[in-house]
Amino acid sequence: MTTNTREILLEMLLEILEHKKYSHLVMKQVLDKYAYLDRKDRAFIKRIGEGTIEHLIRIDYVINTFSRTKTDKMKPVIRTILRMSTYQILFMEAVPDSAACNEGVKLAVRKGFAPLKGFVNGVLRSISRNKGSISYPNREDSLEEYLSITYSMPLWIVRMWLADYGEETTERVLKGLLQERPVTIRIPEELPEEEKQAWISQMKKEGIAVKESNQLAYAYYLSNINSVREVPGFAEGKLIVQDLGSMEVVEMAHIKEGDRVLDVCAAPGGKTLHAASKLKGTGMVEARDISDYKIGLIRENIERTGYKNIQTRVWDATNPDEAAFESADVVIADLPCSGLGVIGRKGDIKYRITKEDLTDIAALQRNILKTVSAYVKKGGLLIYSTCTISREENQENRDYILNHLPFVLEEEKVLLPGIEPSDGFYMARFCKKKEKAGAE
Repeated sequence: MTTNTREILLEMLLEILEHKKYSHLVMKQVLDKYAYLDRKDRAFIKRIGEGTIEHLIRIDYVINTFSRTKTDKMKPVIRTILRMSTYQILFMEAVPDSAACNEGVKLAVRKGFAPLKGFVNGVLRSISRNKGSISYPNREDSLEEYLSITYSMPLWIVRMWLADYGEETTERVLKGLLQERPVTIRIPEELPEEEKQAWISQMKKEGIAVKESNQLAYAYYLSNINSVREVPGFAEGKLIVQDLGSMEVVEMAHIKEGDRVLDVCAAPGGKTLHAASKLKGTGMVEARDISDYKIGLIRENIERTGYKNIQTRVWDATNPDEAAFESADVVIADLPCSGLGVIGRKGDIKYRITKEDLTDIAALQRNILKTVSAYVKKGGLLIYSTCTISREENQENRDYILNHLPFVLEEEKVLLPGIEPSDGFYMARFCKKKEKAGAE
């Protein structure tokens, strides 16, 4: 008896959408658990799982157009079956509409909702028959509502980005967040060229598509994989999963051989490993984070890659560490943020975060910045970065640093998805003044 992929999908989406579990963690657990399934089945689970989450606002709009009972009043199992089936009808040409409808009905029956099979069938058949003539919000009547439904983005985020970036850039970002994105990896710069080329050849033999980045010589994009752990060389540390934006943060740090680097919110360790690579076996990177679990993630990566010039320490970045004052040539402060820049990889973020959360997070960021800035040597560098694209967390905190801490801005950069081939990132490099005046 074969495992029913749609049942796996249903359970996975219930965990994410109804029990509010993190999508990337649940999806990883499911794909690891069912690693024995055929690659096509696992790709099917991943595609529909991610797609349903990404397009949820539009999917609910369509369901509510054809159902008297609105999605927020439905039983969770029925709501989820309709959502995943509607995604297949609207976005997957490879799945016949009849199959999406029939399998949705069967799933309702298997889950104990036989009395509702007529309702499920009726809604899905109506969507299938009329999907080419659905009346969506008109762009001219309400740009905000049009963008929100078309690109499945909460209205408050659409409004914020329109105010910050304007109509054209906002729509490019919204499109970019819905585009299928490959896995971005970094090949350690110290890996010999011959060994790197041999690895690339092996990837292609395994059926994995490998594309070199135009931005950084050591950055590559991998497609046609279900899990990076399956990629040859991963276990041996020949590749590190790291977004292009994260790599750019380390590039901006201008790390020199012999430097002491302090990465204050380091898990899972991508920037830590990159910084260690830049040191070429010299100096030291100290990686800190708030819990044993997070430090464990970093140590796992250190063991896999074999770097010797990294130390780890459990430390709450909001707590001052007097022993570390003015001890670091470079402090990397890639701080907790709303994550709006990585919605393309973690689609449920946009449904979790609120406007009020941004204000709370920005205040936490300022608290950490005030604390960790003391660890930078005079003349040393503070790198502030986030994987979000909100002014409140980025440019307003840049201004806080300039107005309240003894630093000058040397460089800043904003990466927007849909415009850059990366997640959304903000990064800025500050140099600590050599005189004492100016700190608060």
